[in-house]
Amino acid sequence: MIELNLKADILQPNTDISAFESGDAELDDFLFNDAKNYRNSLLAVTYLVRVENEIAAYFCLSNDRLIKDSSGNSEWNKLNRSIANDKRRKNYPAVKIGRLAVSKKYSSKGLGSSILRIVREMYANHQQQAGCRFITIDAYQNALGFYQKNGFAFLTEKDCKEETRAMYLDLMAFV
Repeated sequence: MIELNLKADILQPNTDISAFESGDAELDDFLFNDAKNYRNSLLAVTYLVRVENEIAAYFCLSNDRLIKDSSGNSEWNKLNRSIANDKRRKNYPAVKIGRLAVSKKYSSKGLGSSILRIVREMYANHQQQAGCRFITIDAYQNALGFYQKNGFAFLTEKDCKEETRAMYLDLMAFV
């Protein structure tokens, strides 16, 4: 487990990211070829997490929302019970972690959980720029245990055999 004071900085157009390597070609390709374009197109913001002066990880955030899906009523009802009756809606504001990658050097050292804590702290306070109740993620099957260990729940069971599963974390648990 990494016990350092981590800071996440926004990826800038002139930032040298060439030394980053997660071991996942798709995640590395996004950072090298798409992250800056997503920012320029106002679609997502990529944050770099450094340990000393080295890029140890990155994550990408965009706006999202949880929407009631009639096929997953039991999951929606469970989620909805956490909302006061007079505030219940058919959708709720969220932030999506679109990508999260840790460099090979820092793999299995707790940095992924630290990143989730950083994102929670960004949104689970009363100084938000806009309302946000949930963090969402489309988790790959091989990462489901990691997200469950960090408090995420499945949004629906209908995607249980898919390549990715929709998951959410209620930020009220951290307020």
